[in-house]
Formats: sequence, C-alpha cells, structure tokens
Amino acid sequence: MEKLLPRFLEYVAIDTQSDPYSKTTPSTEKQWNLAKKLVLELHQIGMQEVSIDEHAYIMATLPSNIDKKVPTIGFVSHIDTTPDFSGKNVKPQIVKDYDGEEIILNKQKEIVLSPDYFEDLLQYKGQTLITTDGTTLLGADDKAGIAEIVTAMEYLVQHPEIKHGKIRIAFTPDEEIGRGAHKFDVEKFGAAWAYTMDGSQVGELEFENFNAASAKIQIEGKSVHPGYAKNKMVNAIGIANEFLGLLPPREVPEKTSDREGFFHVHSIKGEIESAEIQLIIRDHDQEHFEARKQLLHDITAKLQKKYGDYITLNIEDQYRNMREKVEPVFHIVEIAKEAMESLGIEPIIKPIRGGTDGSQLSFMGLPCPNIFAGGHNFHGKYEYVPLESMEKAVQVIVKICELTAVQIK
Repeated sequence: MEKLLPRFLEYVAIDTQSDPYSKTTPSTEKQWNLAKKLVLELHQIGMQEVSIDEHAYIMATLPSNIDKKVPTIGFVSHIDTTPDFSGKNVKPQIVKDYDGEEIILNKQKEIVLSPDYFEDLLQYKGQTLITTDGTTLLGADDKAGIAEIVTAMEYLVQHPEIKHGKIRIAFTPDEEIGRGAHKFDVEKFGAAWAYTMDGSQVGELEFENFNAASAKIQIEGKSVHPGYAKNKMVNAIGIANEFLGLLPPREVPEKTSDREGFFHVHSIKGEIESAEIQLIIRDHDQEHFEARKQLLHDITAKLQKKYGDYITLNIEDQYRNMREKVEPVFHIVEIAKEAMESLGIEPIIKPIRGGTDGSQLSFMGLPCPNIFAGGHNFHGKYEYVPLESMEKAVQVIVKICELTAVQIK
C-alpha cells in the first residue's frame, strides 16, 4: 500500500485529456505518455502477457495460483481525463488529518473547498485528502482506478498465499468522450466478467446506468430587413427558443435525481438564418427513454407544421442500460457486495447517473459492474480523493479475486 499514493501522484502529473473532436484513437497523443509508462510498470511489478495495441489499449495477466479451474475475471479503468476542464500541470495538494474545515485550494484566486457546499467532505474527517490547487482537475477519474488496480495486482504478486484464479486487467483510452470500449477486444481479454474501477465514494456498486442518446436540431431561417419583415422573416433563433420552451422544464439534470431521466441542452448557437441545438437524452427506463425521443419528434413535427420544413432533427443512440446484461449473471454483483461487507464497507447499490465503459462492454459480451474508486467532484477544480478510500478499493479488488477462487465451482 505504501506505493499507492506516490503511484497516483505520478499518474495525475501526466496530462491525458481526451478530445471529442479528434478522429483518432487515442484521441490525443498525450495519452500515450501514461500508457507507455503503465506498460513498463506492469512488467516491473511482475504481470504477464503485458500488451499494448496501436490504439493504446493495455492488457495484462496475473496467472492463477490454484489447481482448480475458476472463471477468469477482469478489472478495467481508463487513462484519459475529461475535456471539460484542464488536466495540464496538475499540482495535487495533500491534506493530512483533515479537520472538517474549509480547505484553501488557491489563496491567490480565493478558491476554497468547503464542507458548507460539499457536505461529503465531513465523512472524511481525520483522513488524508488529495485535492487540486484550484486551477485544474485532479484526475482521480480515473487515475485513482488505475493506481488501485496496479497496486492490487502488485500486492497479489507479492502475496502468493492469497489464492486466486486468472486475473486480467485493462486500461483504455477515451472513456470520457464515450469511446473507451469502441476498440476493446473482448475476445482477447478473455474474461468471463469484469469490474470497472470508476465509481465515486466508498461503497458504490453499480450495475445499471442510463440509456443514452444525443440529438441535434438544425433550424434554417430567412433574414429580411426588420423594418419590412412582416410575414417574410423566419428567425431561426426564435424557433430554437420556441423548441426549447416545449421541453418539460423540470426534466433537466439540475432538477432530477436517482432514476429520474432528463433532457440536457448543452449547446445552442445561432443567427437569424441558422440555429442549432444540441442536447442529450437520458433515462434508466427503456420505455421512458423511447418516449423522450418520441417527444422530440413530436415537437419537431409541431413546429414544422407551423413554420414549414425549416427544422430537422437527428437522434443517435449512444449506449444502453447494462442492467439487462448483468442481471442474468447477478452473482458477479453479489461477489463484489460480499467483498465489501467482509471488509466492513457498506455497499451503496444505486444506478449510475451517467455512462460507463461497463455498459458498452456488457453489451459486447463482457458483463461489467462498476465499483468505487473513491473520488468526489469529478471533472472540475473541486475534485478530491481520500487516500483511505483508495486503499479500501485496493482491498476490495484483492478480496474479489480471493472470493471468486473460493466460491465459484
């Protein structure tokens, strides 16, 4: 465990921000910097069958140390950080024996991490917190997961008395832009099931996620001198505003929780002659998800009837709820749950309000629930992770390997 913190600090110092506008895999060259480092490190700690392909997907094996045949299991994390916030020149701050008060992230810019706003902080009084310096994200999403997996594998190599079957690990690029599983070779990975180490607080265990789609509404207009525009001008901005006004006002991210779905408008731009709305659709329930897509079609049809064919709608499905693929093999969730409980960790089983590589992997034939990595406030300057949470994640990985060898016949 003594290498966990320095290992994590080394990882977050490497900028691996992905780029949604890139057509390559990985989407940014700088992801190779961490990928190549990880390959060397996996060799050094004694992993076998270490490989990296032309798209920076890393895989490695810890061979079984038992005589009986048990399923091969896996652990997966991603090397990239979100394009939403800078991951360059990350300068972590270490707060030992946290006292429950405000943490000054950046005195000069008056950036403070306060339990008055982030109440979860109070769970970690007396612990060691790793925070940002207020100018970048931290990168615990998902370099905490990587550090935990590498540390757990190193621990198992050094403690052969802990019996386990064959373990496979993988690190992927571009998860933050929804492409982490796109070129993942499930057959090569060769695991019966896996776990992504990509959740938040201690105890999180997730096996269902949103159904997801993106939508683009394109509106064309006609520009006419405003003094002579009656019955002639078609203002694309006005139609875009009318379209947004027909969406359910309370079904947005900031007003929903748990299993409630939403529409999220994340981009709108326009002039009189052209406007564009981009939004995402999310819902855990498949029927409700389809109804949300239908509502966009209905609004488009209504406005087309009113204004003519100035409006086009394009909807693309992104990923599906992995629950339908995990439930038939629910013992894989039960093993993770038992692992946590045996370590005194209370499992928090809840749906992911987002996506995960595990969703796509589950539909590719690799059932893949998600386990906590320990971090909070991902994708921004208030991100932090308790060291003790990362240590518990390492312990959970080791225990899952042990329980799989004992329980599965």
